[in-house]
Amino acid sequence: MRILKTLTLRGPNYWSIRRKKLIVMRLDLEEIAETPSNELDGFYEALSDTLPSLVEHYCSPGCRGGFFSRVREGTLMGHIVEHVALELQELAGMPVGFGRTRMTGDAGVYNVVFEYVYEQAGRYAGRAAVRLCQSILDTGRYPKEELEQDLADLRDLKAGSALGPSTETIVKEAEARGIPWSMLSARAMIQLGYGVHQKRIQATLSDKSSILAVELACDKEGTKNILADAGVPVPRGVVIRYLDDLEDAIEDVGGYPIVIKPLDGNHGRGITIDIKAWEDAEIAYDLASEASKTRSVIIERYYRGSDHRVLVINGKLTAVAQRVPAHVVGDGRKTVEELIEEINRDPNRGDGHDNVLTRIVVDQTALKVLDCQGISLDTVLRDGEMAYLRATANLSTGGIAIDRTDDIHPYNIWLFERVAKIIGLDIAGIDVVTEDITKPLPETDGVIVEVNAAPGFRMHVAPSRGLPRNVAAPVMDMLYPNDTPSRIPIVALTGTNGKTTTTRLTAHIYRQTGKVVGYTSTDGVYIGDYLAQGGDNTGPQSAAMILQDPTVEVAVLESARGGILRAGLAFDRCDVGVVLNVAADHLGLGDINTIEQMAQVKGVIAETVAPDGYAVLNADDPLVSAMAEKVRGKVTYFSMQPDNPIVLEHVRRGGLAAIYENGFITICEGEWKLRVESAKNAPVTMGGMAPFMIANALAACLAAFAQGVDIEHIRQGLRTFKPSADQTPGRMNLFNLGEHHALIDYAHNPAGYEAVGAFVKNWEGQRIGVVGGPGDRRDEDLILLGKIAADVFDQIIVKEDDDKRGRADGEAAALIIEGIRQQSPDCRHETILDERRAVNVALDGAPKGSLVVIFPESVNRAIAMIEERNPIDEPVNSTNGHQTSGGVTTTPDSAPMLN
Repeated sequence: MRILKTLTLRGPNYWSIRRKKLIVMRLDLEEIAETPSNELDGFYEALSDTLPSLVEHYCSPGCRGGFFSRVREGTLMGHIVEHVALELQELAGMPVGFGRTRMTGDAGVYNVVFEYVYEQAGRYAGRAAVRLCQSILDTGRYPKEELEQDLADLRDLKAGSALGPSTETIVKEAEARGIPWSMLSARAMIQLGYGVHQKRIQATLSDKSSILAVELACDKEGTKNILADAGVPVPRGVVIRYLDDLEDAIEDVGGYPIVIKPLDGNHGRGITIDIKAWEDAEIAYDLASEASKTRSVIIERYYRGSDHRVLVINGKLTAVAQRVPAHVVGDGRKTVEELIEEINRDPNRGDGHDNVLTRIVVDQTALKVLDCQGISLDTVLRDGEMAYLRATANLSTGGIAIDRTDDIHPYNIWLFERVAKIIGLDIAGIDVVTEDITKPLPETDGVIVEVNAAPGFRMHVAPSRGLPRNVAAPVMDMLYPNDTPSRIPIVALTGTNGKTTTTRLTAHIYRQTGKVVGYTSTDGVYIGDYLAQGGDNTGPQSAAMILQDPTVEVAVLESARGGILRAGLAFDRCDVGVVLNVAADHLGLGDINTIEQMAQVKGVIAETVAPDGYAVLNADDPLVSAMAEKVRGKVTYFSMQPDNPIVLEHVRRGGLAAIYENGFITICEGEWKLRVESAKNAPVTMGGMAPFMIANALAACLAAFAQGVDIEHIRQGLRTFKPSADQTPGRMNLFNLGEHHALIDYAHNPAGYEAVGAFVKNWEGQRIGVVGGPGDRRDEDLILLGKIAADVFDQIIVKEDDDKRGRADGEAAALIIEGIRQQSPDCRHETILDERRAVNVALDGAPKGSLVVIFPESVNRAIAMIEERNPIDEPVNSTNGHQTSGGVTTTPDSAPMLN
């Protein structure tokens, strides 16, 4: 077996709308491509012995052991690899269940699709599954040590990829509320929401956290002084930087017992409590100094009582946990070391923060704490006797937490909420020492030891004893109060042809509302009035760039086939999903071999429409109109035919649609009709002479209207959007070169050629085509381009792209010429492979009144060549009814040189 390619999907995709996180592994089964598992001697027995837990895979039989029955009866290896990849992740603590295996157009090659939790772990699981199955095929076994290493590696990848427990708590609450989130590429920050409605968090720091408050909380002595000035009970203490000052400091705080800790430490590092002798104080000073960034050390009086963590969010007390340091309790039989091992076997304990509790580590600190109690690792404790292994109660060092939220005294609630406001933290973790949290702090001689920024949530979400508290809920209430929106409107557009023009027109209409519009297209990412990033930007990465921009109020996202197949969509749902058409383009690429499969790819946009959103579907295209069956939201249609039966029935039932009727772009709903604008008054339609542009305008107007854009804004957008090299480069750019005209369009497939041809056929003068096609298209597609060109043009120059995409020089051109000759043997044609030379020859030899149509590989290069010839550019003149389109003047009633 051989892995040919691995894709990581991160959003709604061709394989599943709901299962967004999928690995797609293109697997060549080579010599066992047609050999079912029941014909592989000993394979079933070896697989069941290696991974007996596969018995839990129900598979198509739908019962326990279902997958094993398939293996025993006979199934192909791709299907087995899929299940093994899932099970390896399960065994490493990553619950997954979705998988698919489908054959491709290449013999013996399969797409093995399976779910993942963490990307790197998912990709590793795919490789390990192939390795495991191949080993069984080759040797009849998979060594146990290799399986254990695979699982260990997967657990490491999981630990390295997982969110921290506090972050994960907030993210899960966001998901429960339908608030989208994404990882940012710096400082482990998470973005919640989209565009202008986004918020950011870093662990439990939010973008509402004051830098002054955070800095103050990190300054333990400064915090204590501020609180003391406010009458809050805090420990007596001083800060020193030199060991020589230690003795005086101990005397200043009232003598032993004392606490020594770093001025700017965290997670309990460098803290020593209940120090009663000078020798211990010296050692504790060195530990604290090493843990302090500034080498500054706090000497405090030691206050007896239990350690508590109080969580205050947005000024309100949310949770209280009593923290108990890492410890063991004797049973009269086991040694301390054996008790520690027993505790660490608890499945709820893990390394660091990767589980509810943390394993206890026996290090020099633990040994010292035991020694202070007169205990060693070999000591057998009496039944019920407790031995501590840490002096501080941090969960990160193995401590436990007991929920005490319902026990706290009202006075203490008032005091702790006041403390959080004094320091200024929106999310504050207050460390309190008191012998009884049910009594007011002054009555128990209790003190507030520290106030922490970015407090951990783990002890409150999953306490060792007591009720779990949903502490993420008040965080989300703070960030998004009173149903504040977290999303911006998303309009997603796809189709074989017309995507870029429709995307730009839709964005232009939305801009009339005064909102900041971010949109992606084949020529760049645009935010407001400016190009943010040039190039083909129709994939999920470009869409994410728009959704992460804090200035964007509306997102209009062109979504091409390639991005959907490579990585899925960048958003979980859209408010409007527009599908323009589906034609035979890019077939044979990405294992999409039929037009029906292509329709399924494009249909991802329609299926991603939110329940309260709108799918805008082309009723004139049966493949598109059929997508209505899978739409979760509301369906709307657009049609160039006012009597389209799908539209008539839809409107009769009260549905929304847009039609081209009596020369007008018209919106229908139920029994009423709204004339939006005459197509002739919309420059994008080339004076009403380009039917496919009218269809694009229908889709754009309907998308905007469905989202509540005012009709006057839609009209204004239609009247002011021109298919020029500035607004829509490479989309029906018509230039007046004086004695003749030139038209540039990026059409590169049969449907695009036909659409442009419907306009070109109206030209009165000679029609000259500079044609070509991408080399990665099928032979029959290139031949069809030639046939269409012969039907449209009087004279043809066949050129080739600079990028041959795997074909030899002249090969693509020869196929186009074959199509020309099949369609019209007498059609004048010649071959000039170099695109620049072909364009210049066509323009230099163009007779008066002719139209030269250029289908370029490089739109920018072609436009630059035209601009060198100084085309006539006349401004729009609304008073005389003339309009300019890419350098040519047209009138509402007729276009010059057009029939």
